[in-house]
Amino acid sequence: MKNCMKCKKPLTNDEVGLHKKLINRACTEFMCKECLAEHFSVSVELLDQKLAEFKKQGCLLFS
Repeated sequence: MKNCMKCKKPLTNDEVGLHKKLINRACTEFMCKECLAEHFSVSVELLDQKLAEFKKQGCLLFS
């Protein structure tokens, strides 16, 4: 089980994939959706929309 590098919350596989997609695929530490939203100054809802789009496109980070 991986934890958010900022707030230490346990991460879902989707959150790990989202971090890799938005930051860098080679990362070994990850942020949760809330911390990613803060990092990019966007809403969690926007990240949820992007996550759904990436899944619909068939991105292998979200299998």
